[in-house]
Amino acid sequence: MELYFAPLACSLATRIALYEAGPAAAAARFTRVDTRAKRLPDGSDFCAVNPMGQVPVLRTDAGELLTENSAVLQYVAETFPEAQLAPEGVLARARLRECLSFIGTELHKAVFLPLLDPKADAAAQAYAREKIALRMGVLEKHLAGREFLLDAFSVADAYLFTVLNWTRATGVNLGEWPVLEAYHQRMLKRPAVSRAFSEEFALYQASQR
Repeated sequence: MELYFAPLACSLATRIALYEAGPAAAAARFTRVDTRAKRLPDGSDFCAVNPMGQVPVLRTDAGELLTENSAVLQYVAETFPEAQLAPEGVLARARLRECLSFIGTELHKAVFLPLLDPKADAAAQAYAREKIALRMGVLEKHLAGREFLLDAFSVADAYLFTVLNWTRATGVNLGEWPVLEAYHQRMLKRPAVSRAFSEEFALYQASQR
């Protein structure tokens, strides 16, 4: 497998999932993408890989290219079932998709994309900030008394952890939701999460320098 990623972007969730899945999955090739210039390390055009110019993209062992975070995460979970990154059962799988959809649409796209986009004007950012309280409140209530989004760690937790990291860059005070803040810190203590985050944070810091 080959994961096209950008440091601390949503592709971090897939790196976490691969590390959680064990040595065989963690041995995947990780190819860094310059998402601003849309270039790969060899200077070639990343849009030839993904016309949207976005990460993650997963190249499977069969050479197929898979895009969209939710699809990539579920593919990893189903490719390495022994890691139990997705629950079993029709309703449980629906709950997983429900969580992934909520994170992707209500947090990633509706809130953090405008806040992280330097081209978004003040009105767009203000509109996004108006959405924060309700969405964080829903998660706060859901996670109260729970360790994970579902009954056990899943790829949805990898995605939510990744998105919550962006509060630091956008001035969102995660401390306003103590259950969510505790959840984020708890996830960071998982070996696979800590490893993935530390590696990409170092890459991000180096790029900023």
